[in-house]
Amino acid sequence: MNIVFIEPFRENLLPFTYTKPTSQLRCGILTFEEKWKHYFPEARFSHLTENYLGKKWPVNLEEENYFINASVIPNSSIIEAVRNLKSNYSLIQNGILIAKKAQNIDDATEIIEYSSELLVVKNTWDIFSLNHEAIAEDFKILTDGRTSQPIPDHVIAFNPDNIFIEEGAKIFNCTLNATDGPIYIGKDAEIMESSNIRGPFALCEHGVIKMGAKIYTGTTIGPYSKIGGEVSNSVVQGYSNKGHDGFLGNSVIGEWCNLGADTNTSNLKNNYASVKLWNYTNGRFTDTGLQFCGLMMGDHSKCGINTMFNTGTVIGVSANVFGEGFPRNFIPSYSWGGKSGFMTYKLNKVFEVAEVVMNRRKKELNQVDKEILEEVFNLTLDFRKRY
Repeated sequence: MNIVFIEPFRENLLPFTYTKPTSQLRCGILTFEEKWKHYFPEARFSHLTENYLGKKWPVNLEEENYFINASVIPNSSIIEAVRNLKSNYSLIQNGILIAKKAQNIDDATEIIEYSSELLVVKNTWDIFSLNHEAIAEDFKILTDGRTSQPIPDHVIAFNPDNIFIEEGAKIFNCTLNATDGPIYIGKDAEIMESSNIRGPFALCEHGVIKMGAKIYTGTTIGPYSKIGGEVSNSVVQGYSNKGHDGFLGNSVIGEWCNLGADTNTSNLKNNYASVKLWNYTNGRFTDTGLQFCGLMMGDHSKCGINTMFNTGTVIGVSANVFGEGFPRNFIPSYSWGGKSGFMTYKLNKVFEVAEVVMNRRKKELNQVDKEILEEVFNLTLDFRKRY
């Protein structure tokens, strides 16, 4: 079985999809690719993505392929429908392609209308908006038929049957409240003392919750990330840090990011109006229809201590934000500065910092990674001309 991920909503998921295909984004406990691999362990997977990303995530096309919409959160009903697809048929709901079985993505096919529940991440804010449901779905497939490590006696646990702890996890005196949703603690993760956590919540492998943290529902902390302070309904993709106090709410943080001490994000406007976010395709701010929406920060971006972000701020790839006051609501990729103004963050400096940061996690910034970052630098030039 040959599965090829397609990404019809890629443009809406920028800046996160500048540096990786949609299938590599995390919503819930797992990335989209990891979700589908759990259901199709026998399949080969590849990615029909942008040319500059193809070196790292190549495509493999065979005489017959299952083209899967990478933004779809799979469940048992969807999987059954995909398995039952005949050649030259497409599975669709309300104009959204779920899956297609054909030789080529552009081949004409017969249509099957899918009528059951469908969760699709079409926009950046869907990553946190759908995270409650995505955690619950991933929790089921990751824990089915397995036994959790015991909850330590010094941990206060509510609804312990809805808590799963992987091997090697260290949990000190804290509260885990799984009344409203499951709590998943990944392999070799750590929750430090005096932390308070409400599910649904996921802490992925080697993730760390710092002392006295307050974590509210619908939050995912990706692998090798360190998080402190107050976090609500947010997704940290992985390898990123918010190690100190400060509030992060209704937000998505990419990989290799760092939020300085006492960084705070506003997730609610003073007039309670719906939040507008920068739209890369339209080149302007568009209405999300959400009352709560915080910060969208692309991979490799950072901010200094005491940084304050307005409601609905979008930061691109490899930006460095610092200084007093509120910076603008849209900060292009490779920007350096703050409220007083920005200049271009030069590529050689970007590479220097990225190499140091990744080496700390025993990862390498290789030549392909550099070429991807350079391509993103060129793709985002026009946005920086607005300085």
